[in-house]
Amino acid sequence: MTTPTILSVAPLSMPWATLDPFLFCVHHDDAYPPGNGHHGPDPALLAGRQIGSDFSGQAGWSMYHGEQVPGFPAHPHRGFETVTIVRQGRVDHSDSLGAGARFGGGDVQWLTAGKGIVHAEMFPLLHEDQPNPLELFQIWLNLPADSKMVAPHFTMFWAQDIPRHRFSDDAGRETEVVCIAGALPAPDGALQPLAPPPDSWASHEQADVAIWTLRLAPGAHWTLPAALGDGTRRKLYFFAGRTLTIDGQSVPVRSGIEVKAGVAVTLVNGDEPAELLMLQGRPIGEPVAQYGPFVMNTEQELRQAFEDYRRTQFGGWPWPDAAPVHGDDPTRFARHADGRVERQGPAA
Repeated sequence: MTTPTILSVAPLSMPWATLDPFLFCVHHDDAYPPGNGHHGPDPALLAGRQIGSDFSGQAGWSMYHGEQVPGFPAHPHRGFETVTIVRQGRVDHSDSLGAGARFGGGDVQWLTAGKGIVHAEMFPLLHEDQPNPLELFQIWLNLPADSKMVAPHFTMFWAQDIPRHRFSDDAGRETEVVCIAGALPAPDGALQPLAPPPDSWASHEQADVAIWTLRLAPGAHWTLPAALGDGTRRKLYFFAGRTLTIDGQSVPVRSGIEVKAGVAVTLVNGDEPAELLMLQGRPIGEPVAQYGPFVMNTEQELRQAFEDYRRTQFGGWPWPDAAPVHGDDPTRFARHADGRVERQGPAA
């Protein structure tokens, strides 16, 4: 039985089930070992894995499609956006426009694939004398038909620039909310998020897109404010903790919970810290034709995407191999296709 504000509760699958305008959400949480001096694990630790497609979670980590270095070597996308929230560790981005980045420790990369881009996302093990934990979310946000073929573009949200707020309940127990997209009402005035890419569905005010992460201290009470948009849908992913009640209904950890977006919802945590991801937005409401890395509106557009990729490789691949790693220096940086460079400190 659900409460009037809870529409559905289901166990988290792999990947996590999403609601329009979101297409996909995955949570990678890998306890990588010390590196071998070449940004990967000791080769002896690769025994028993299906190298090239290792999603085993063996010993608490996976190589994914990487062979020497974990991660996702060069692969194409068209017709949607990726939002990559890296909470621990480092990700090395390289793309067919010649752009590259190293980011992590709370940084977010927002990539509009648009008419087509090839990129690699590698997880270098930079520390040789200690473990290299990595935790990230990757979220796919759809593009409406009139934006499917826009020029590719990526934006970096550096951790120190992303708005966050700690709310205290009557007993002083805190809930921290990190606001990646969507304004966050707060006692001293709404926190305004960083601007999404210009062609994103999230750049339309009426789309009411919000991406927040929540961390509730043991016993914390917090009221999730109502969404403002007409037709907005909202889903909570309770991925870490023990117990949580939502408007009085207990929900188990590792649950996806759709709640009514237009009403405030009270969260009461149990006796361990709890963490949630919230995705909300007004549905785009258009047909979705998807095959692997391409998301269009019709089957004919999908066929055209494959034809264009075979013919152009979406600009080609300017890197020396399919799985580039950006050296040993842990400094976070982004080098954009236009030559502009952003540099951040090594720690975040």
